[in-house]
Amino acid sequence: MNKIPPYLQAGDTIGILCTARYVDIEQLQPAIKLFESWGLKVKLGSTIGVEWNIFGGDDTLRAQNLTDFFNDPDVKAIVCARGGYGTVRMIDSVDFSGLLANPKWLVGFSDVTILHSHINSMYEIPTLHASMPVIIDNKTPEAIDSLKKALFGDELAYTFNNSSPYNRYGEIEGEIVGGNLSLIHTIQNTVSELYMYDKILFIEEVGEWMYNLDRMMWNLKRSGKLQNIRGLIVGSFTELQDNEIPFGLSYEEIIWEKVKDYDFPVCFNFPAGHIADNRAIKLGHKATLRIGDTISFWQE
Repeated sequence: MNKIPPYLQAGDTIGILCTARYVDIEQLQPAIKLFESWGLKVKLGSTIGVEWNIFGGDDTLRAQNLTDFFNDPDVKAIVCARGGYGTVRMIDSVDFSGLLANPKWLVGFSDVTILHSHINSMYEIPTLHASMPVIIDNKTPEAIDSLKKALFGDELAYTFNNSSPYNRYGEIEGEIVGGNLSLIHTIQNTVSELYMYDKILFIEEVGEWMYNLDRMMWNLKRSGKLQNIRGLIVGSFTELQDNEIPFGLSYEEIIWEKVKDYDFPVCFNFPAGHIADNRAIKLGHKATLRIGDTISFWQE
């Protein structure tokens, strides 16, 4: 049984830190004002404003900051300031015992996929795939509202039209896991590997080469991961790159080629990922998805 963290209440403290790239305090002001408008207090981590190469402090500092927030009884939820790259460098030095003893929501996406997978698979604690502070002022009202609802325990319910020719209609219910495709690929065969057997898999991506998308999807198929999932949700795939000689397939065709022989439902163009309308998803938590001419998704 998953250990669902307590939801937030007005007066609670939310902690902001860096597990990957550097961020300065000024970049966080819109998010701080937003969280405070929700009645929350904000505690900035020791990594905020600290610069070590491209990172928000060296690996030891970033690991210690996350450990400290796990152990801090006043911090009720932890929000990663930004993604980029770097979480894989520090995760093995993080002490998760505080989180296991007192679960709390961890929020982020992109590079934070490593933490989502590790926490979901190792400790069966749900996490929140949602917008991060460094770009919070560029998000749609719907994305911001979904983050608030997820943190405060309101139902998440999304309905939208979706006419992708690669959708496979159906209705599924089950635990949803996943995140950034390249990070899922990076952590295969490690202790943080995403456990996706009998789960609804969610994937998104940004800035990748077309041939590499193909390579990563073949890895998931050939390793037997795709044949055992309950359903597939494909979020945004943005800023994709191609060679001078085009790869020849769209990202939808690349993905569909790997899943067309299975019978589970498939949803493309889900509003989550590196886009302004980045809707919150509780990973490691049960979801219901209905795919037809209209897409419906909800989580308690």
